[in-house]
Formats: sequence, C-alpha cells, structure tokens
Amino acid sequence: MSSFVFQRLLSFFMTLAVTSVVVFGVLEWLPGNAAQVILGETATPESLAAMEEKLGLNQPALSRYLQWTGGLLQGQSGMSISYDTPTAELMLERMHVTLPLAAMAMSMTVLIALCLGLYAASKQNSSGDLGVMTLSQLGLALPNFWLAILLILLFAVQLQWVSAGGFPGWSTDDGGGLWAGLAALVLPATALAAVQTAILTRVTRSAVIESMSEDYVRTARAKGLSKQQVLWRHVLRNAMIPVVTVMGLQFGNLITSAIVIENVFVLPGIGRLIFQAIANRDLIVVRDVVMLLSAMVILINFFIDLLYAWIDPRLKTGTPAV
Repeated sequence: MSSFVFQRLLSFFMTLAVTSVVVFGVLEWLPGNAAQVILGETATPESLAAMEEKLGLNQPALSRYLQWTGGLLQGQSGMSISYDTPTAELMLERMHVTLPLAAMAMSMTVLIALCLGLYAASKQNSSGDLGVMTLSQLGLALPNFWLAILLILLFAVQLQWVSAGGFPGWSTDDGGGLWAGLAALVLPATALAAVQTAILTRVTRSAVIESMSEDYVRTARAKGLSKQQVLWRHVLRNAMIPVVTVMGLQFGNLITSAIVIENVFVLPGIGRLIFQAIANRDLIVVRDVVMLLSAMVILINFFIDLLYAWIDPRLKTGTPAV
C-alpha cells in the first residue's frame, strides 16, 4: 500500500510541476508585451518601464518562474494589479462561493445519476429504461448556460421563488446566512449538474449492465438473493471503477464550468474573478487562478486514484481484473 501511495504522490507532484511550467509558459509566450497589455495602447514609455519593473519583465524568464513557484511553495502570491491585493486573498474569498457551488452540484449529480443509472440498468430495454435514456439525451443536448437562463426565467421571473442572481453571503452580518446562501446556489448548481448528471447516468447504466453479466451475479442469485440485493450488495461496488473515474473528471469540470455559470447568476466566485481579471488585463491574477484550478483538478484525480485502491484492492498490486 505504501508503495502504491508513494507512486501516486510522485505522479501528483510531477504533474503539478509540469502544469506550472505550462501555465507560466503560455502566459509568457503570449504575443505582445504584458505591461503594454495591462496599461493599454496609450501608455507612456515611462509608465511601461515602471510596469515592466513591477512585473519583473526586466528579469530573465527562468528567474521569474523560479520566483513565482518559490513564492507559491512558501505561501506567497503575487499582487493583483487591478485590486492591489494579494491574489491569495482574492482567491480565498471567492472560493467560499465556488467550492460550495461545485459541492452542491456534484451532490445532485451523484445522487440523481446513481439512482437513475441503477434503475435503468435493472429495467434494461423496458419503457423505464427508454425514459431515463431519453432524459439523459436531453440533458446532454442542453448547454448549461442556456439552461441557467431558462431556470432564471421560470423560477425567478415567472414564479418569483428565488432571486435572479447575486449572493447574499454566508454571514447574517452581511444580510445573508446559511439558508439564504444555499438558496442562492440552488439554481446555479442545478444548471451545472444537468449535463454532468446525464453523462454519469449513462456511464452508471453501462457499468452496471456489464457487471450484471458476470458469474458472481449468477452465483449470488443461485444462493437465493433477490435481484435488488445483488444489485446493491455486489454489482454496484464492482461497477464503481468507471463511475468513480467519471466522477473525478466531473468535479474538476464543475469547478472550471463555474466560470460561465457564475457570470450568468452574478455570483462572486472564482469563475467571475478570472473573468474580471481577463477583462481588466490582470495577468497576475489570471496566472494564479489558472494554476489554482489546475492544482485542484490534479488533487482530485490523486484522491480518485486512492479511491480506486479501496474499491478494488487488486489495483494496488497491479493484479489484472478477471
């Protein structure tokens, strides 16, 4: 087990290092002068020189990369040009919205998709199976931003059950509270979860149907277990490897997809931060936010690898599944 964890840790840090090089390199190789991009075409030579010194553009690229990564390792972030605030403070403040939003959307996705996928697999080729697959196809066809607009029109404009956008905050001192904050995230989380639920439902159905054709299922049925008992006790766990794989990818996708949804619902999350940073040409914020999102996706996949070993211990020793 220790060897398995060590290999995954090594892979995690190597992937993180490569990602930092790619993120830094892409922004470094963008055409034009970064100081010119930030200040605009009307900037004077003196202001350009001052901005280049502030950004460290007068230093070699390797030196700037080492300073950036060294600062991240020490918990030090860059200073935002437009906000005049350390990027770490900006990101921490915005993650208070983005993480609960992604967690709520992922909870909806897993709960609904597992139930629908198991139901469709147990009723294979029936009218219920056809209905679930039709709904999942509809979910795949709807872009989440368009669904978000429809949800606003229905529940905020027509029914007036919730507000059309904004976030009241988690504290009662800010005029919000726990329930008010959760209520403000219901529609955005639903819009985020729709497509992911459709995908996971189809994956769950396929994985369960494949597992139900194995010999151990017939053995369990021969021992007198009902179809539902076999489904929940034996089939589900053996079908979870592909399902968990998709779950890990989806959680990372939910965080990055929040860039669009947070702007539709005017939520002060990490997605809206990077959108505003791009609009304000604040490349320091863009670089640190992209690195944060990349690191979160890599971390999620690291935990998914560890979860694999718990679901199927054969993966720790490399024993092939039979």
